[in-house]
Amino acid sequence: MKATIMTVALLCAGAAYAQTSPPPAPPAAEVSRHMDDLATLLDLTDAQKAQVQTILQQQHAKMRESFEQAKASGTKPDWQQMKALHEQLQQETVQKLAPVLSATQLKKFEIVQKAMNHHMGHMAHGKAGAAGPAPTQN
Repeated sequence: MKATIMTVALLCAGAAYAQTSPPPAPPAAEVSRHMDDLATLLDLTDAQKAQVQTILQQQHAKMRESFEQAKASGTKPDWQQMKALHEQLQQETVQKLAPVLSATQLKKFEIVQKAMNHHMGHMAHGKAGAAGPAPTQN
């Protein structure tokens, strides 16, 4: 489950709102492996996999572009601003995925996305690596 959460984290660029500079892009092989993990989790067809990958890459590019614009203007967006942007992009992503995925696949994606957000929230607040595993939510 942790690998799945990290897969979506990398693809959705959730960590960007918690950092002062954008993370380096992961190697292509790593991105491919994470996309394969997500495809397995969601039981995607090859056509769906290609479409989902494109949508997630677009979201990542938008987040990076927003961060770069803020950086170029000399401002440093606060955590709340970046979180709001991230949530907006996530909603757009779900809307774009809705015609591509089945209802079950979309629900799985949203569950993984929520788990990733919870995980990233803990990392943003310095709670990563706290004693014991994170509690699971049913």
